[in-house]
Amino acid sequence: MTSAPSPTPSQTVATTRHDAVSLLTLRRPERRNAVNLELARALHAAAHAEVEAGARALVVTGEGTSFCSGADLNGVYGEEFLDALYGMLHGFTRLPVPVIAAVNGPAIGAGTQLALACDLRVAAETAKFGVPTARNGMAVDAWTMRTLQTVAGGGLARRLMLAAETVDRDEALRYGLVDRCGDLDTALAWAREIADLAPLTLAHNKLVLNGGSDEEIARTFAACWGSEDVQEAAAARAEKRAPVFRGR
Repeated sequence: MTSAPSPTPSQTVATTRHDAVSLLTLRRPERRNAVNLELARALHAAAHAEVEAGARALVVTGEGTSFCSGADLNGVYGEEFLDALYGMLHGFTRLPVPVIAAVNGPAIGAGTQLALACDLRVAAETAKFGVPTARNGMAVDAWTMRTLQTVAGGGLARRLMLAAETVDRDEALRYGLVDRCGDLDTALAWAREIADLAPLTLAHNKLVLNGGSDEEIARTFAACWGSEDVQEAAAARAEKRAPVFRGR
């Protein structure tokens, strides 16, 4: 069941629930969804609110023809903006649920960073990726470059960061920066499949993949093995049915 869009108070992000999946849509099409202070804060708040409300997977996309064209060059840069931007990006990596980027068009600069902050990326034919900081004298944090290198390999990371190149969807797919080709419906369908998986296991796996501490990993590992969900999986196997996981 799909609900009507519910814009956040800032109107820059809309949230729509699709069963256990929440869709977050960047809504600055007149600026090609460029990130300013308001949008960074709104996206951070919307993602956490949807998880707290029970969403078991998130999909992020952009309104119009762009996913996100980068940081808004008409904005005011400074510590407040950088704190909001990186608080949002790093916050996505710490969410306990999988996040899929539905890259519906160019994802440049902060757009590529946002796609990297998501766990999986589905890209339309019009998608493009690039981090052109060497063309504007700006810089991105070490997390961005290391994540890009981990996801897409050192060769592509160096081309994007040292030669300021832009790659299209098909090349990004070859390097692993894109996981699947498709539109928003493709991303939502994948998210629904993922939302049926065991939530505690997904949270544990994401924590490990994103470099959680040994203490955190030990806690989530124990939570999986001590959960009702692991018992439900055993019962489902015995009863020859699909398990119904509840995250406890």
